[in-house]
Amino acid sequence: MPEHNPGQLGGTMRLGRRRTVFSETHESKTRKLYKNASFVEERHRHRYEVNPKYVKQLEENGMLFVGKDVEGERMEIMELKDHPYFVGVQYHPEYISRPVRPSPPYLGLILAAINKLPQYIARGCRLSPRCSISEDEDDEDEELARLPEFNP
Repeated sequence: MPEHNPGQLGGTMRLGRRRTVFSETHESKTRKLYKNASFVEERHRHRYEVNPKYVKQLEENGMLFVGKDVEGERMEIMELKDHPYFVGVQYHPEYISRPVRPSPPYLGLILAAINKLPQYIARGCRLSPRCSISEDEDDEDEELARLPEFNP
């Protein structure tokens, strides 16, 4: 990072919730997993990032930067276009992941591993016609209440 100072440990980290804006020019699995949002806000905790000097060379060789910071200078999400699920994010999606509502990048990885990601995306990112992962906490509680293990 430009502000990195090896003598000042801890103070040079990029910390906290940051906005990542999806590219309008690239088709993106990650964006689809976030239900075609124009941006996401996720927590960061890092000191290193993609060197802007190499972005063009990386893109010429197949890496797509599908999400950038609000200034468009920092590469936040990358994908390989012709790969079932080669996704990298600069933020920490595990911070918001929950057992019944997994973070979209983790859910995408699991679905790709069992060869179900294309079907999930084709259904509009719904697990099945009867089950959806809701952004609304109340809907999640109602859905849990319908499961047999929560109703002895």
